[in-house]
Amino acid sequence: MKEVIQETVRQLQDQQPCVLATVVRTKGSTPQKAGSMLLVRQDGTGVGTLGGGCVEGDIWYAAREMLRNHSGPEFKDYFLNEDIAARDGLVCGGTMYFYLEPMWEPDSFLDIGSRLINAYEGGDPVGLATVVNVPEGNPNLGAKLLLLLDGAVEGTLGSKELDDRAIAAARQVADVGSVESFSTDEGVEVFVEGFTTPPTLAVIGGGHVGKATADLANMLGYRVFIVDDRPEFSNSERFPYAEQTVVTQYERWSEDLAVNVNTFIVVATRGHRFDDMALESALTTRARYIGLMGSRRKNLMIYRRLLDQGVSLERLKEVHAPVGLDIGGLQPEELAVSIMSEIIMTRRGGKGGPMQMDEWYIDRVAQRFQDAIEV
Repeated sequence: MKEVIQETVRQLQDQQPCVLATVVRTKGSTPQKAGSMLLVRQDGTGVGTLGGGCVEGDIWYAAREMLRNHSGPEFKDYFLNEDIAARDGLVCGGTMYFYLEPMWEPDSFLDIGSRLINAYEGGDPVGLATVVNVPEGNPNLGAKLLLLLDGAVEGTLGSKELDDRAIAAARQVADVGSVESFSTDEGVEVFVEGFTTPPTLAVIGGGHVGKATADLANMLGYRVFIVDDRPEFSNSERFPYAEQTVVTQYERWSEDLAVNVNTFIVVATRGHRFDDMALESALTTRARYIGLMGSRRKNLMIYRRLLDQGVSLERLKEVHAPVGLDIGGLQPEELAVSIMSEIIMTRRGGKGGPMQMDEWYIDRVAQRFQDAIEV
């Protein structure tokens, strides 16, 4: 949602009021998940999306009313019933919870927004906690707390208990750019967002599989870095979308890239000896994911040497080897789908299994249909 935050900052710098609407929680099947944003400007135009359809239309209308009436922030829920689903082509049965925050000039969000943009653009990650729902009479709706990388805290949510819980949550989400929410027994709900660089794929080896994987990652919105020891396999002509193409020796490639915890590394060089060195260098980084291409036998040989080199068994167990999900892929493009599927699964918390319904669900529908006929 970098573009939404950027536009919010621009509007405030131009002294233009606006409303930032954020999905703070969902239940069931919904068109957007927590963290999705929509900015509504004074003139009625907007940036971002909450999923489209009448859901977005209703939130848009509420935002326009806030601007017209100069009213304060608001928490709203929206149940996607079957009528809405049929009209908008959405899946039914879910509930979306929104926090609508009007922003006026001058506004303290201007400083916060600038910090968020800096995090998106490669600066230190930050965590932002906001009180998005309170019981009647509680004055802390909209209170914010910002957690910086060095542990410094700016702002308060109104109590030490809330601040402590928010800081703990922010530490979990800041580096990876995820979101979390929690509620107190008194009915105070806090939404916590992490802001960091976009997910980054570092492909170590610019051959056929590396090329196909990088191409797919770029389509999926990942920043891409390419490393190879051959200039003809790591250059801007072969990878025009790459943020950086590095030509270096595999044993020290990690010294030439800024790898953070939102980086996913795929080691896919042209041979066992190079994979060995490239993996050893990868293991010195803070990357969230390290995948190693190759057969099980080859990978175990590499593991054995790294154990001899003093790499811990626990660290080796964190490597995804062989890399990818078992979908039967053979061609480079199919292997790329396998690799990126596993990376998406790791990033989003998926399970990697088929989504097909169990027969129990279908049998249940059939039985209900039969019962209706008999009645």
